[in-house]
Amino acid sequence: MMKRPQSVLVLLHSPERDVLLLERARSPGFWQSVTGSIELGETPHQAALRELHEETALQVSPSCIVDWQQANRYEIFLQWRHRYAAGVTHNVEYMFSCCVPRDTMVMLSDEHVAQQWLPWREAAERVFSWSNRDAIYLLQQRSQAALCQSY
Repeated sequence: MMKRPQSVLVLLHSPERDVLLLERARSPGFWQSVTGSIELGETPHQAALRELHEETALQVSPSCIVDWQQANRYEIFLQWRHRYAAGVTHNVEYMFSCCVPRDTMVMLSDEHVAQQWLPWREAAERVFSWSNRDAIYLLQQRSQAALCQSY
């Protein structure tokens, strides 16, 4: 089945704004936040909640997932275009965040081989995607009340 050219990015961060990064199993050295395609019939918020659980085994309240009401459109990397229908070259990525204590236990799916919590500046330098980097920078501009709802 072809992937839909719509996805979510979920910044998992601590109240201190440290960011959890995951290393992709199929692309060693590619670090990222929680990401994933929106499935047919799913809202972006539902996809964010599902992807967070699938990639980290975290089960959080739906209210913990903060919708930034922002989306990025970007060109799909050539090495991943085969996953999409012929002629699809761009993806729309909806941005979310979820605040949890840094010592929260995370269990990785087989999509990832490593995890690390990093201070936000280091996390922004480590991620491979510009949209992920920009989201981490935007994290610093959002108010604490807007970021850390109950988990």
